[in-house]
Amino acid sequence: MGRLAGKVVLITGATSGIGRAAAELFASEGAAVAVAGRDVGRGAEVVAAIHAAGGVAAFFAMDVGDPESAQTAIDAAAAHFGGLDVLYNNAGGSSAADGPVTEASLDEFWRCIRVDLFGTFLGCRFAIPHLQRRGGGAIINSASIMGAMGLPNRDAYTAAKGGVIALTRSLAVEYAPDKIRVNTLVAGAVGTERVLSFYEREPHLKSQWDSYLLGLAEPRDVAMAALFLASDESRRTTGHMIPVDSGILIS
Repeated sequence: MGRLAGKVVLITGATSGIGRAAAELFASEGAAVAVAGRDVGRGAEVVAAIHAAGGVAAFFAMDVGDPESAQTAIDAAAAHFGGLDVLYNNAGGSSAADGPVTEASLDEFWRCIRVDLFGTFLGCRFAIPHLQRRGGGAIINSASIMGAMGLPNRDAYTAAKGGVIALTRSLAVEYAPDKIRVNTLVAGAVGTERVLSFYEREPHLKSQWDSYLLGLAEPRDVAMAALFLASDESRRTTGHMIPVDSGILIS
């Protein structure tokens, strides 16, 4: 029996990178997976891969920063699978438009806030009632080392991810009486297609990788940590930052 047998999980940004790795891993551990994202074609590919491996999944179009889209997708997933046990707010990311507070594009600041922070807020807002109906569950939010330490040239992203960490702590206290655990994964750089192409455009940033004591993480490394937080193995863990940072926070 898998570690998530009988559970329904919704993962945002599940059409690529960490989200796809988590969707496939969670399905292999017995979860019914709601694959949420904006790319319908890629979403279909993820669902097909899960089905081919014998798992259960369905795709739900979702723009995490749009309240109507977020609620529609979450409600539809819960209706399709008969409930919801786990929300993994994975969608987000920085871009080359970020920078120092005196130089960063204002549009980029609001993009980061909309996707990373407001998107997390909305996901929790609309998923929590479904988790309450199941008598509890787990929420996994995605933060970043940039929300936990000082790094230059990413002030918009840092602000958004710092907000995610603070929101996680607040929700953990707020919903503990409902047996809902809320934790955040604090990842360093992960070798996704998007991140690798980002560093190709800005090769000087590769020097940061020298601080990763255990080397650059892969999407599955983060997905494995998310699996622990989604499973009953973490039933006494809430309000915490779980680093998947290859040691950069202590280096």
